[in-house]
Amino acid sequence: MFSPFGEIIQFAGGTLFQLIVPCTFLVYFLRFAPRRDEFAASVALWWVAVNLWNIAVYMADARTQELPLVGGGEHDWAYLFGRAGWLAHDTQIARGVHALGALLFIGAVAWGVLAVRRPPAPAPVDDGGAAG
Repeated sequence: MFSPFGEIIQFAGGTLFQLIVPCTFLVYFLRFAPRRDEFAASVALWWVAVNLWNIAVYMADARTQELPLVGGGEHDWAYLFGRAGWLAHDTQIARGVHALGALLFIGAVAWGVLAVRRPPAPAPVDDGGAAG
């Protein structure tokens, strides 16, 4: 899916997909749903946070490559960090990504709790296309 965008994006594609899908739902529930649904958006943000935790585990494995790879092949983060000259910092970067996931997780849960305590937003009124 990401191969037309070059080798680096192709290697980052799995991680990008893990973030793009829940972010798409987040944007949908906030901007395009018939009624803005903050609780559903908070669940999508929670999903992003959990995916960041999973991504961090994979990042931290870049040097040791002990995790089994789905489909075999080269370890994405070993390639990406190696190409950037950051392979020696894989665990530090992974800790930062994990911490970001933890902050988003806490924020998503708090947002969800607040969202269920508020009354839902009214549905937009359809005026049948009549001008003002």
